[in-house]
Amino acid sequence: QVRLMESGGGSVQTGGSLSLSCVASGSTTSRVCMTWFRQRPGKEREGVASIDLDGSVTYADSVKGRFTTSKDYAKNILYLQMNSLKPEDTDMYYCTADVPSPDAPFCGSWSRGAPVSNGDYYWGQGTQVTVSS
Repeated sequence: QVRLMESGGGSVQTGGSLSLSCVASGSTTSRVCMTWFRQRPGKEREGVASIDLDGSVTYADSVKGRFTTSKDYAKNILYLQMNSLKPEDTDMYYCTADVPSPDAPFCGSWSRGAPVSNGDYYWGQGTQVTVSS
Protein backbone atom coordinates (compact mmCIF):
# COMPACT_ATOMS: atom_id res chain seq x y z
CA GLN A 1 0.00 0.00 0.00
CA VAL A 2 1.33 3.42 -0.96
CA ARG A 3 1.47 6.14 1.65
CA LEU A 4 2.72 9.68 1.20
CA MET A 5 3.20 11.92 4.22
CA GLU A 6 4.07 15.60 3.74
CA SER A 7 5.51 17.88 6.38
CA GLY A 8 7.22 21.25 6.64
CA GLY A 9 4.43 23.64 5.76
CA GLY A 10 3.84 26.79 7.75
CA SER A 11 3.54 30.55 7.64
CA VAL A 12 6.27 32.91 6.47
CA GLN A 13 6.58 36.46 5.25
CA THR A 14 7.27 37.45 1.67
CA GLY A 15 10.83 36.58 0.74
CA GLY A 16 11.07 33.81 3.30
CA SER A 17 11.84 30.14 2.80
CA LEU A 18 10.24 26.83 3.66
CA SER A 19 11.31 23.27 3.08
CA LEU A 20 8.73 20.56 2.49
CA SER A 21 9.36 16.85 2.87
CA CYS A 22 7.37 13.85 1.74
CA VAL A 23 8.07 10.42 3.13
CA ALA A 24 6.96 7.77 0.67
CA SER A 25 6.24 4.17 1.52
CA GLY A 26 5.12 1.35 -0.72
CA SER A 27 7.11 -0.75 -3.13
CA THR A 28 6.31 1.27 -6.23
CA THR A 29 7.15 4.75 -4.96
CA SER A 30 10.88 4.30 -5.43
CA ARG A 31 10.40 3.49 -9.11
CA VAL A 32 8.01 6.18 -10.34
CA CYS A 33 7.91 9.87 -11.11
CA MET A 34 6.98 12.04 -8.14
CA THR A 35 5.34 15.44 -8.34
CA TRP A 36 4.39 18.36 -6.10
CA PHE A 37 1.01 19.92 -6.83
CA ARG A 38 -0.64 22.84 -5.09
CA GLN A 39 -4.20 24.06 -4.81
CA ARG A 40 -6.41 26.37 -2.79
CA PRO A 41 -10.21 26.58 -2.67
CA GLY A 42 -11.60 28.16 -5.80
CA LYS A 43 -8.35 27.83 -7.68
CA GLU A 44 -7.34 25.28 -10.27
CA ARG A 45 -4.83 22.66 -9.20
CA GLU A 46 -1.33 23.51 -10.37
CA GLY A 47 1.73 21.38 -10.96
CA VAL A 48 4.79 22.73 -9.17
CA ALA A 49 7.66 20.33 -9.79
CA SER A 50 8.24 16.77 -10.92
CA ILE A 51 11.28 14.55 -10.54
CA ASP A 52 11.79 11.48 -12.67
CA LEU A 53 13.68 8.27 -11.96
CA ASP A 54 16.84 9.60 -13.60
CA GLY A 55 16.71 12.76 -11.49
CA SER A 56 15.52 15.01 -14.29
CA VAL A 57 13.20 17.72 -13.02
CA THR A 58 10.40 19.83 -14.42
CA TYR A 59 9.27 23.09 -12.83
CA ALA A 60 6.32 25.36 -13.32
CA ASP A 61 7.38 28.68 -14.82
CA SER A 62 6.01 30.44 -11.76
CA VAL A 63 8.52 28.75 -9.45
CA LYS A 64 11.60 28.40 -11.65
CA GLY A 65 14.67 29.83 -9.97
CA ARG A 66 12.95 29.89 -6.57
CA PHE A 67 11.94 26.27 -5.85
CA THR A 68 14.10 23.17 -5.97
CA THR A 69 12.86 19.60 -5.76
CA SER A 70 15.08 16.65 -4.94
CA LYS A 71 14.75 13.08 -3.82
CA ASP A 72 16.70 10.87 -1.45
CA TYR A 73 16.30 7.60 -3.31
CA ALA A 74 17.81 5.55 -0.50
CA LYS A 75 15.31 6.85 2.06
CA ASN A 76 12.51 7.43 -0.47
CA ILE A 77 11.93 11.00 0.68
CA LEU A 78 10.91 13.80 -1.69
CA TYR A 79 11.86 17.39 -0.89
CA LEU A 80 10.76 20.81 -2.04
CA GLN A 81 12.95 23.75 -1.06
CA MET A 82 11.03 26.98 -1.52
CA ASN A 83 12.90 30.29 -1.47
CA SER A 84 11.87 33.87 -2.17
CA LEU A 85 8.29 33.01 -1.34
CA LYS A 86 5.49 35.25 -2.55
CA PRO A 87 1.90 35.64 -1.34
CA GLU A 88 0.73 33.90 -4.52
CA ASP A 89 2.57 30.78 -3.37
CA THR A 90 0.00 30.40 -0.60
CA ASP A 91 -1.64 27.04 -1.18
CA MET A 92 -2.06 23.51 0.07
CA TYR A 93 0.89 21.53 -1.27
CA TYR A 94 0.47 17.87 -2.17
CA CYS A 95 3.08 15.21 -2.74
CA THR A 96 2.18 12.62 -5.37
CA ALA A 97 3.58 9.47 -6.90
CA ASP A 98 2.58 8.08 -10.26
CA VAL A 99 0.30 5.06 -10.29
CA PRO A 100 2.21 2.56 -12.43
CA SER A 101 0.34 2.01 -15.66
CA PRO A 102 1.14 1.52 -19.35
CA ASP A 103 -1.08 4.54 -19.95
CA ALA A 104 0.53 6.72 -17.29
CA PRO A 105 1.31 10.25 -18.46
CA PHE A 106 4.99 11.06 -18.86
CA CYS A 107 6.71 12.70 -15.92
CA GLY A 108 5.89 16.38 -15.82
CA SER A 109 3.18 16.12 -18.46
CA TRP A 110 1.17 18.74 -16.57
CA SER A 111 3.77 21.31 -17.68
CA ARG A 112 2.77 20.67 -21.28
CA GLY A 113 -0.88 21.28 -20.53
CA ALA A 114 -1.88 17.66 -20.00
CA PRO A 115 -4.88 17.26 -17.70
CA VAL A 116 -4.23 16.03 -14.17
CA SER A 117 -6.41 13.07 -13.35
CA ASN A 118 -6.68 12.05 -9.70
CA GLY A 119 -6.52 8.39 -10.66
CA ASP A 120 -3.09 8.76 -12.28
CA TYR A 121 -1.47 9.59 -8.93
CA TYR A 122 -1.24 8.53 -5.33
CA TRP A 123 -1.81 11.62 -3.15
CA GLY A 124 -0.62 12.73 0.25
CA GLN A 125 -2.87 14.59 2.67
CA GLY A 126 -1.27 17.94 1.90
CA THR A 127 0.58 20.55 3.92
CA GLN A 128 -0.44 24.22 4.08
CA VAL A 129 1.93 26.99 3.03
CA THR A 130 0.93 30.55 3.83
CA VAL A 131 2.95 33.57 2.72
CA SER A 132 1.99 36.96 4.11
CA SER A 133 2.86 40.28 2.54
